[in-house]
Amino acid sequence: MQLEMRTFFITGGAGFIGSAFVRLILAERPEYKIINFDALTYAGNLDNLKDLDRDRHTFIRGDIAVAEQLLASLPEKCDAILNFAAESHVDRSILSAHEFLRTNVAGTQFLLDAARERNVRRFLQVSTDEVMGSLVGDGDYFTEHSPFAPNSPYAASKAAAEHLVRAAHHTFGLDTVITRCGNNYGPRQFPEKFLPLTISNALNNQPIPVYGDGLNVRDWIFVDDHCRAILSVLEKGKSGRVYNIGARNERRNIDVAKSVLDALQKSHSLIQFVKDRPGHDRRYAIDSSIIETELNWRPIETWESGLAKTISWYKDNNDWVERARSGAYREYYKQQYGTEVSTS
Repeated sequence: MQLEMRTFFITGGAGFIGSAFVRLILAERPEYKIINFDALTYAGNLDNLKDLDRDRHTFIRGDIAVAEQLLASLPEKCDAILNFAAESHVDRSILSAHEFLRTNVAGTQFLLDAARERNVRRFLQVSTDEVMGSLVGDGDYFTEHSPFAPNSPYAASKAAAEHLVRAAHHTFGLDTVITRCGNNYGPRQFPEKFLPLTISNALNNQPIPVYGDGLNVRDWIFVDDHCRAILSVLEKGKSGRVYNIGARNERRNIDVAKSVLDALQKSHSLIQFVKDRPGHDRRYAIDSSIIETELNWRPIETWESGLAKTISWYKDNNDWVERARSGAYREYYKQQYGTEVSTS
């Protein structure tokens, strides 16, 4: 019997998490096909989409903040919109917030408008634990009911986007779900983020910049585990709900850097403490009990297994890394850390 194809419109599908989700769908859901809509800004990378099934995956370059492009690309019959598209780096939002408001806030509203116009069955918003600010006590955890307290322009833009999604559900009855996740790591992550930056610099014997005292805590999750959770929410999540996604894997930044150096047999002397980020949140930690109990999701990778896979990928894909570390990235790195990025 021939499977009935279902169509998903994925925004930001050439980025790190979006492309990992595209690969998961194509591997595990033969009845699904994907329209991948991405503006290919600095973090979008067509190398992330190599060797995909062209019969089930269509790439369209476009901007979610341009309504005409959206409607021209969104099919008349669409089962779901999944919004991965975002300006996502906190440091860049501190340097300039304009693009974060344009893409993360206005772009989300344009998507919601398009979903209503096309009668899309479900809208999934990929959000972040950063909308809830910084935890104070060591025993505290973010839940789905934690109050919003965004402390960076990036976090504020994602919080605003969540409010728009909630409003679309409440006012117009749009079937929406929201996921919030912590720090992702894995293959194909743009090298400005802390873990790939650490790996890339360590491989080149270049100093590894660590903000402040290095004791800021983040909840780390392997990207494929995050994507499996998103798929579970898409297929089984309750309309109007928020789902926290975490691996119960809290790590201090300094310990993450040391883990990479130990795995690569590099000296800890490569660690270089730099001036702290303005307003740097101290600790994030996620209570993912609801998705674990309601949707029977659990992470597969341990920190050790996920880190080993990540390091191995970066070692084996130096060409990808060097292409990503060229051009505008080199200018940003010098501005942020006061030194040149090295190449192999």
